[in-house]
Amino acid sequence: MTNEVALNPAAVLNGVGVEAIIRAEKIEKYYAQPSENRIQVISPTDLSIVPGEIVALLGPSGSGKSTMLRMLTGLSRPSAGQVYWHEKPIADTEINVAIVFQSFALFPWMTVLENVEAPLKARGIAPDERRKRSLKMLDTVGLDGFEGAYPKELSGGMRQRVGFARALVVEPEVLFMDEPFSALDVLTAENLRSELLELWSHKTMPTKAVFIVTHNIEEAVLLADRIIVLGRNPGHIRTDFKVQIPQPRDKKSEPFTQLVDYIYKVLTRPDVTPTEDPAQLQRVRDQRQMKYQMLPHARPGGVAGLLEILLDKAGRDDIYRLADDLAFEIDDLLPIVDAAQLLGFLTIEEGDAVITESGAEFGNSEILRQKELFRTAAIDNVLLLRQIRRALETKSDHTITEEFFLDMLDEQFSEEESLKQIETAVTWGRYAELFDFDAGKRRFMLADAEEESATVEEAK
Repeated sequence: MTNEVALNPAAVLNGVGVEAIIRAEKIEKYYAQPSENRIQVISPTDLSIVPGEIVALLGPSGSGKSTMLRMLTGLSRPSAGQVYWHEKPIADTEINVAIVFQSFALFPWMTVLENVEAPLKARGIAPDERRKRSLKMLDTVGLDGFEGAYPKELSGGMRQRVGFARALVVEPEVLFMDEPFSALDVLTAENLRSELLELWSHKTMPTKAVFIVTHNIEEAVLLADRIIVLGRNPGHIRTDFKVQIPQPRDKKSEPFTQLVDYIYKVLTRPDVTPTEDPAQLQRVRDQRQMKYQMLPHARPGGVAGLLEILLDKAGRDDIYRLADDLAFEIDDLLPIVDAAQLLGFLTIEEGDAVITESGAEFGNSEILRQKELFRTAAIDNVLLLRQIRRALETKSDHTITEEFFLDMLDEQFSEEESLKQIETAVTWGRYAELFDFDAGKRRFMLADAEEESATVEEAK
């Protein structure tokens, strides 16, 4: 009898099945609500991590990237489904992983050497052995001679190297990294990426697989052998593919830029299903679509600024180049792009942001006309704003409590996200002069209702 092991398609190398180190089977994450409904963060997902791969996990803000990492490492239990470590349930076996976080997370009162020794000390390794292993790892990451320094004496790049050394000194089978370069300046991050690739390619690092969570598309294409892109509401895998570009990779080469553009397209077009051919995207009905759109947390001024920039670029520009020109991270630019797209001011075509006729009029108009256009677009395209406005017009006193809309949003979003949705709705509604909001009483109101209320109070 043969042992059957469920494999991800990406877990087949040269036609030979490779047993996954970590395998997630139908894992999901959700939070119960007082009603029978629940907030779904991650929908049922299958995922494997196999030896010999650097895997990059990409996705927009709110897609559950860090939640997925926490479930795969055993830091968080899935609400349903199972994570396996070498085909044994992760909760019932010892696993050998390490995590490098976005923040350096070093103990400031410890020296560099003591910081690296800390996980070995926690595992009960003898002092001589842990010192030997820690010194060797510090030498590997280029920190020989800094053993006695304290974190405050080091640059950001050097502190993150200490974080790498501390993670690698336990010789993890899988190294997890959660946005490890995002807190660093551009040049330092570039150097550390190159050093990571060098350690990996020369098999200097004692690990069989690397799993990196990132929002930087270029970083993913530069480093990864395999890229997984998540969608949101709830989090789900939109595409999972092998990177066929050989290392070392040239960021200016056509295959590199084509792949970056393809991933941008997947990230910015949630209403299409990616295919194996990046040149062909077919529109489908997304069964995960919720009643309320998730409002991107962007300000109207940001939308106006983006449209003005596009007008200067003849109404169209590649999102990748646009982010680069503005020195924006993609997570900073995408909410503004999403907001403009939701309002009908631009569309996404082949990875390009293309201004629409109404977007061009908005970008070319004076402030009062912009408010009118924003108001029309908000009412036509945003359900929550339309409902708030109509509820206010229907009520005799033209006011309504925030709690009424929070109750509806809570059926779809977490409590924290529901509050953020209301905050964004207030910002957009005030700008468009759809309504006002009394932060003290937590009530929406029409502008004229506020004036009437003030008149009544004065009369009293």
